[in-house]
Amino acid sequence: QVTGHLDDCTCDVETIDAFNNYKLFPRLNELLESDYFRYYKVNLNKPCPFWNDNSHCGLRDCAVKPCPSDEVPDGIRSGSYKYSEEANNLVEECEEAKRLGAVDGSLSKETQQAVLQWTRHDDSSDSFCEADDISSPEAEYVDLLLNPERYTGYKGPDAWKIWNSIYEENCFKPQNVKRPLASGRGDDGGHTFYKWLKGVCVEKRAFYKLISGLHASINIHLSARYLLKDTWSEKKWGPNVTEFQQRFDEVLTRGEGPRRLKNLYFLYLMELRALSKTLPFFQRPGFQLYTGSDSRDANMKRLLLEVLHLAKSFPLHFDENSLFSGNKKEAAKLKEEFRLHFKNISKIMDCVGCFKCRLWGKLQTQGLGTALKILFSENLIEKIPESGPSYGFQLTRQEIVALFNAFGRIATSIRELENFRSILRDMR
Repeated sequence: QVTGHLDDCTCDVETIDAFNNYKLFPRLNELLESDYFRYYKVNLNKPCPFWNDNSHCGLRDCAVKPCPSDEVPDGIRSGSYKYSEEANNLVEECEEAKRLGAVDGSLSKETQQAVLQWTRHDDSSDSFCEADDISSPEAEYVDLLLNPERYTGYKGPDAWKIWNSIYEENCFKPQNVKRPLASGRGDDGGHTFYKWLKGVCVEKRAFYKLISGLHASINIHLSARYLLKDTWSEKKWGPNVTEFQQRFDEVLTRGEGPRRLKNLYFLYLMELRALSKTLPFFQRPGFQLYTGSDSRDANMKRLLLEVLHLAKSFPLHFDENSLFSGNKKEAAKLKEEFRLHFKNISKIMDCVGCFKCRLWGKLQTQGLGTALKILFSENLIEKIPESGPSYGFQLTRQEIVALFNAFGRIATSIRELENFRSILRDMR
């Protein structure tokens, strides 16, 4: 049922499907498999800044957190954990969780050498994310290709608490306006909620839709890469149609599913627009995707620019000038609120109880935060000199890797939707 025009945009679903699935996605995928984009430095051991949660260890479906630290792979074994006796007795569940959700931190010697030579600089003050201190001894490089985003068994109260905190405390929503299908609440079919959403300014509406789109994208990944078969001889991951329908079917979700998917398309447009804006930054002769192999680096830069030119060629871009365009004083205040709310969401990712989910949560929020930073830095980007340093506008390697991988996740979601449509057609 997800077709046609998108609210607050001049675009439609069909145009995005055709552009993404047949033009952009294949090239983007190739780019993300390169050494520069596959290694992401992350601190998975930061404590949750918002609540003390000692219940991690007792939850059946936490992916890695319940395991004793000496069983966690070396790449993430740098923190000390306290475990209840009850949790330490959950040996069988712990093994299950470790197998499903462990993060593989292995890197080759050559890559470690190249990684040491990647240049870094200070995170800019206009950041929308609480970035990890990547010089911290607890920050580790992770190979994203060895740690694909997929179903890890992480669900239930702990996962719900994360999303609830994001929606209830950070989406500008008053407490008395209940989200549709929010757990354990009476629901009026979303009437009150959508009346509220329609009445708020376009910026606050956009913020909610971006978060909802990110949530939808993550749910598509979990449904598309589900553990379908797990025996001693074979492990099989693939699409779980039942899981997908529970999250997105119009009837089962009382109309919510299609709205969530439209928000995914809105998020795609927003991040695509940000990518198209970065072309002046990346096409400077002095910019390199440095990994230590000159010929491979040059090929990857060519592919990167091809992806960015493609992004720029999209005919129906989101118009970011519609945001923060009113009274200058009010707009500046709202923009700062917007930034701080999003920064808060990036901090919540340190409360996610499953390491692999935390890894991808942190990467995708940093990617979206970087996209927002780009959209609100247009004047600085326009002033970038063709050669020499770009003092006014800068992106760290972390931001670059997060930006492209986060967009890669959304592009993958839209490609997976095509796959689910095909499966559902064949089932009828």
